[in-house]
Amino acid sequence: MIIFLYGEDTYRMKEKLKEIIERHKKIHKSGLNLKYFDDFTNLKDGIRQTSMFKEKKLAVVTNVFANPDFKEEFFQNKKEFLDSEDIILIYEEKDFNKNNSLFKFLKKNTKSQEFKFLTGQGLKAWIKKEFDKYETKIDSLVLERLIKYIGNDLWQMSNEIKKLASFRNKETLKAEDIELLVKSKIETDIFKTIDAIADKNKKQALNLLHKHLEKGDSPLYLLSMINYQFRNLLIVKDLIEKHKPYNIILKRSGLHPFVVKKSYYQSQKFTFQELKKIFQKIFKVDLDIKTGRIQPEIALDLLIAEI
Repeated sequence: MIIFLYGEDTYRMKEKLKEIIERHKKIHKSGLNLKYFDDFTNLKDGIRQTSMFKEKKLAVVTNVFANPDFKEEFFQNKKEFLDSEDIILIYEEKDFNKNNSLFKFLKKNTKSQEFKFLTGQGLKAWIKKEFDKYETKIDSLVLERLIKYIGNDLWQMSNEIKKLASFRNKETLKAEDIELLVKSKIETDIFKTIDAIADKNKKQALNLLHKHLEKGDSPLYLLSMINYQFRNLLIVKDLIEKHKPYNIILKRSGLHPFVVKKSYYQSQKFTFQELKKIFQKIFKVDLDIKTGRIQPEIALDLLIAEI
C-alpha cells in the first residue's frame, strides 16, 4: 500500500504525517518497524526485510522527485510496492513538475492527498478549531482581523494562536489583543525598514524585508504595513508643509503619539512629492498582486528597489 502526501500547505501536510505515524505506533507498539528513507535501495531492502514481531511496516520516504534515480527504480518495482501489506508513505514538501510521470502514477494509483493553502471559510474553520483546542473563543470580526494580518500561513498562524490563547487564558479574544500581540511587533519592525528606505539604504531595507518573510510574515500584510506607514508620513508631512506646530500635528493627524513622533522624524528625509510618488507605487503594487500580475514576494523586492 502506498500513501502519497504533497502540496504547498506544508503545515497541514506535516500534521497529517504525524497523525499517520502516531496511529501506526499505537497499533504496532515495538516501534521497530517505523523507518525513514530518502533513496530507493534502502527503501527496497527495508520493505523486503522480515519483521521481527510480524508487525506491519511504515516506511516514510521523503523528497523522491529530487532523486533522478528513484523514478526508474520505482517503476521497475511498482507492483511489489502497490501489493505490499506494508505502508509506504511518500511525503513531498518541495516543488516538482506535475507533468512528471512518477507524479501522475502516484496520484492515480495510490491513496494520495494534496494540501492546498486554505482560503475563505476553510481557513476560518481551521482557525476556530485551533482556538477550540485552547478553549478560547473568537468572534467573526476579530477572526477577520487576524486573517488580514497573518494570511493563510498556518505555521505563523499556529504560533499566533498559541500566544493569543495563552494571553486570554480561556476567555473570548478581543480585537485589541490582535492589535497588541500580533500587529504591534510587525509594526515596530516595519519602522526599521522605513528608516532604511528613507536613508536610501536599499540593501538593508531588503534584508529586513526578507527577515520578515523568512519568519513567515504574510507578504500582503507587510505591504499593508508599508502602505500604512507611508500614508502616515504623508499626513504628517502635509501638516509640516502647512507650518503647523507639533502639538497641532498630534491632534489633527489622528495618529498615536508614538506614530506621530516616528513619522515626524522620518518625514524630514522625504519631500512631499517623493512621498506622493511612493504612495502611488505602493497602490500599483497592491493592485498588481491582487490581480495576479506578479508574485507578492517579487513585488515587494521591486517596490523597495524602485523607491
